[in-house]
Amino acid sequence: MHKGKVIIVSAPSGSGKSTLVNHLLSTMPELEFSVSATTRKPRGKEKNGVDYFFMSVPEFRHHIENGDFVEWEEVYDGQFYGTLKSEPERIWAAGKSILFDVDVKGGIALKKIFGDNGLSIFIMPPSIEILRQRLIARGTDSPEKIDERVKKAGTEIESAGLFDLVIINDNLEIAKNEIHKAVKEFTGR
Repeated sequence: MHKGKVIIVSAPSGSGKSTLVNHLLSTMPELEFSVSATTRKPRGKEKNGVDYFFMSVPEFRHHIENGDFVEWEEVYDGQFYGTLKSEPERIWAAGKSILFDVDVKGGIALKKIFGDNGLSIFIMPPSIEILRQRLIARGTDSPEKIDERVKKAGTEIESAGLFDLVIINDNLEIAKNEIHKAVKEFTGR
């Protein structure tokens, strides 16, 4: 399935990953977003087929059994995320490089699959405390869910060394410049 370049962006929840991914997509037309599949419910203005392919658990399990995923995992109990094989095929057919926005385990799995064709980038929060404040400010999670995400972030940060590049998102403008430069260099190779 290796046909083109792959950019993999991962981070603990609340690190500003989506902001940086959107920056890349808006400034680099050669990139195309790979839409992930999930069993979680849509948040806010999320649209099916644009932000995610929203599926029921039985539907997701059916795709697993059919071997339709490049990678998948059960992130929380009963909450699945995965990358359908049809996404990379669609993007490469259009002559573009793939941009994956995935959680840390997904990022590690995708890097193993794509090897040197993939650039894996870990977005590091300035600190766990700032991460907690960002999650609270986002206002989408209960205090229990925030505790769960913060605890998970601590574990995920230990995996940062498995990525090709770590960008600390302390100053957003600097982080935007760093990620843009790294992706430009990689896709230009």
